[in-house]
Amino acid sequence: MLGEYDTYAEAQKVVDKLAKADFAVKGLAIVGSDLTTVERITGRLSYGRAALAGAGSGAWLGLFVGLVLFLFSPVPELSFILAPALIGAGFGMTFGIASYAINRRRRDFGSTHQVLAGSYRIIIDPNQTARARHVLAGSTWPPVDAAAPAQQPGDAAGEKPESSPQP
Repeated sequence: MLGEYDTYAEAQKVVDKLAKADFAVKGLAIVGSDLTTVERITGRLSYGRAALAGAGSGAWLGLFVGLVLFLFSPVPELSFILAPALIGAGFGMTFGIASYAINRRRRDFGSTHQVLAGSYRIIIDPNQTARARHVLAGSTWPPVDAAAPAQQPGDAAGEKPESSPQP
């Protein structure tokens, strides 16, 4: 594990920083823990709202069908777009009203669902953890080993130190 963060945005920033440093992020995973479902109530449902929502979704579907007809017809006309959109809105409105009438007493409100996590962990291959921590700290990789002897002048690759003549 590379770290644990309170928000998804914090975990995402860490992965983004690694990606910008040309770290191989393919092996990383952001894992959410302590999952909670949140249902936000958007309002009270009525026959009018159900009809409007159904008409809207039906119109979009009809518009899509109309565009396909328009694009593939030998003589394209604007009515190929408008008619399916209106027909779709009518069917969608009818379906929305019927659906609301069936479910009316069980659920008289609209809502959206969201899954939230209490914390987010970045999981990484254990062989890459040290390198990732160096990158996040702004250090160079591989780390400079303090125990290695300092290079003497003339020790560069390809150069041999001059030897003194033997008596």
